Amino acid sequence: MRAQILPITPEETFITQWREPFFIVCIINSNIMDALPIFLKLKHARALVVGGGDIAERKIDLLIRSGADVTVVSPSLGSQVHALFIAEKIQWIEDCFKPELLTDISIVIAATNNREVNAEVSKTATQKRIPVNVVDQPDLCTFTVPSIVDRSPVIICIGTGGASPVLARMLKARLETLIPAAYGQLACLARDYRDRVKTALGKIDSRRGFWEEVFQGRVAELIFSGKNYSAQLELERMIESTNDHNFERGEVYLVGAGPGDPDLLTFRALRLMQRADVVLYDRLVAPAIVDLVRRDAERMYVGKEKSNHVVSQGDINKLLLNLAKEGKRVLRLKGGDPFIFGRGGEEIEGLVDENIPFQVIPGVTAATGCASYAGIPLTHRDHAQSCLFVTGHLKDGSVDLNWEALCQPGQTVVIYMGLTGLASICSQLIAHGMISTTPVALIQQGTTINQKVIIATLESLVDTVNRNDVTPPTLLIVGSVVQLHDQLAWFNPEAASEQGNVLAEPGRGKNDGI
Repeated sequence: MRAQILPITPEETFITQWREPFFIVCIINSNIMDALPIFLKLKHARALVVGGGDIAERKIDLLIRSGADVTVVSPSLGSQVHALFIAEKIQWIEDCFKPELLTDISIVIAATNNREVNAEVSKTATQKRIPVNVVDQPDLCTFTVPSIVDRSPVIICIGTGGASPVLARMLKARLETLIPAAYGQLACLARDYRDRVKTALGKIDSRRGFWEEVFQGRVAELIFSGKNYSAQLELERMIESTNDHNFERGEVYLVGAGPGDPDLLTFRALRLMQRADVVLYDRLVAPAIVDLVRRDAERMYVGKEKSNHVVSQGDINKLLLNLAKEGKRVLRLKGGDPFIFGRGGEEIEGLVDENIPFQVIPGVTAATGCASYAGIPLTHRDHAQSCLFVTGHLKDGSVDLNWEALCQPGQTVVIYMGLTGLASICSQLIAHGMISTTPVALIQQGTTINQKVIIATLESLVDTVNRNDVTPPTLLIVGSVVQLHDQLAWFNPEAASEQGNVLAEPGRGKNDGI
């Protein structure tokens, strides 16, 4: 086996994995979170709240609901907090905060209107390594209290790291309408039968598949309809009639990830991304999309770029087959659409021969996605009545296209993977009759915040590209529809616009001067 050295970017961590007969390099997105979301068990834990007003009351209520033994220290109490004291739900120390009050305390919340007191509470708790929250002062917090959607035992928390509590509350309100209260009852039913399912099914993958059937099938529907006893009987029937063999047959999901923007994924793609046991993903799949895959799924990076194939196409085909034969649900995540220059057909041919079940989920191909985000309609009654998709990079590395077919009037030509052969493409189109002043758009990293659009003509595109820092992935659009870009361009991400998001040759359109 030949070792290969790959560049590591600050946004990625490489992990090597061995799976006979392949040596796989996994890339895990390591974007840093502001905080780690966790759940604290506070039943009978001692909690101290500094402050006794209305703001403190909301935090006290959460602590009581979590089962904590709450002590409030404050010279006085508001009416609501005082009512909790009278009802013997909290203890009250009628005094100002003193550092010695933090002895044997598990969690602290400062909710006063005195910034100096809040700062003292934060400093003392931090020194004692006690988790501390200071209301509306995130810089003094070691933890923040999220907005909560309570479907106990299902708890959903929305946090912004203290950046925008109002936004968190808005998201909470939306989730409240989307998640029925019956989900809590469904979780309780699963809890009660968890051990029986574990006894019936010895394999983790089998148990996962079983519970997915429960949560997406008749048992869940009966719970949502208020028929809890019928749901219990149906679950018992499922347990008695199941075994590991029911879940041993693998399946492959060939999913188009689109050109880069996660919002362009289909609902079906997202659902299968959460079901997969193993994920094989390409270089062109955005890290934000890989992050949407089920957290505990095994991830394998099998990306390919010019003269640098981590795993060959033939080995990818074999890997899909072998993993499925192991009973895995395999997600093959491909940039764009798997059936448009994505080799999707090659990858499933072996599955058909071996009778392995598979699904193909289309994605937004780069041509339509990048053109839309660049404001270039691929067809238009005044410009183009047809559109051709071609690839500028053939299997042997050459550029050998049907030039006569590409040079017909009244059509748009979209060229995938054309950056390497750009000079040859432009010269051949001109040599076969296309007017040298035909407008061309080169779109780099389309639909993402790093999108860059270069507008030129066939005769000037190569020079224009050479004057700019252009790297794959790119897409070429050739035809008079490119003229509409200046009028229809709508996507202009701020992160890229500061560096000149839309580029053009001198004397063309509103971007003169490049």
